Amino acid sequence: MDRLQLCDAFASESPQRKHSDNRLQQMPMFDAPAPNVEHSVFVPLHYEANYGYPLVVWLHGPQDDQRQLKKIMPMVSLRNFVGIAPCGTVLESGERSSPTYLGYSWRQKAHDIATCEERVVRCIDLATSRFNVNKTRIFIGGYDSGGTMALRIASLHPDLFAGVASIGGQFPQGLNPLQRIGMVRNLPVLMMQGRDSREYQLSAACEDLRLMHSAGMSVSLRQYPCEQEVTTVMLEDLNRWLMGIVTGATPQNAPIDWQASNDQFLN
Repeated sequence: MDRLQLCDAFASESPQRKHSDNRLQQMPMFDAPAPNVEHSVFVPLHYEANYGYPLVVWLHGPQDDQRQLKKIMPMVSLRNFVGIAPCGTVLESGERSSPTYLGYSWRQKAHDIATCEERVVRCIDLATSRFNVNKTRIFIGGYDSGGTMALRIASLHPDLFAGVASIGGQFPQGLNPLQRIGMVRNLPVLMMQGRDSREYQLSAACEDLRLMHSAGMSVSLRQYPCEQEVTTVMLEDLNRWLMGIVTGATPQNAPIDWQASNDQFLN
């Protein structure tokens, strides 16, 4: 599937879920047009102006837009992070809500990469000027094509980010993504792959793992029993991985590791 699927968390109407929805409606979360950059912002529940928050820059998946942030961040954490998301660079049609729906994606072309770089930097500037953000704890992540672009941008600017996470997005190819390999080796990377995904298959994940291992990168590759989608378990794991770096529980130069569900390990 190309579209974002948030399993179960938005499917049931339990009293617990309704209570969570009420809390989300009270959160100071909004869309806003920065100069030439359409974006969405996520502000943590009970925001404390005296605390330097980690920042998550999110790059949405295909046939979507910056508002995907509103679905992602509450499932990662309601309290731990400030979040911001720019809109994609390529307009494309899809079947999200109707045959005429138009969403955006990210393309691995030189012009699109440069445009994304500019949008990400502007979003970071906006977030750090508006909120108390710890500039040594800025992360970038994304889903599908957004995950691939997040890996690209982080590899081009490893000194800017404390870590990068990709859900269902392969490592970028072409245009020399490892041109700053000396610094990239110190950048923590989290790769998440759906076991039954057709878009990012196990064989491609293994090739990415071998490439990053050969480059000496610090990578955690995890496999989940799902297709090309985002699940609540993935987002819970993402929160733990991010907070491990924030708190120092996970060293930034941790060795490569891989995990898979049902005792099926990638090799």
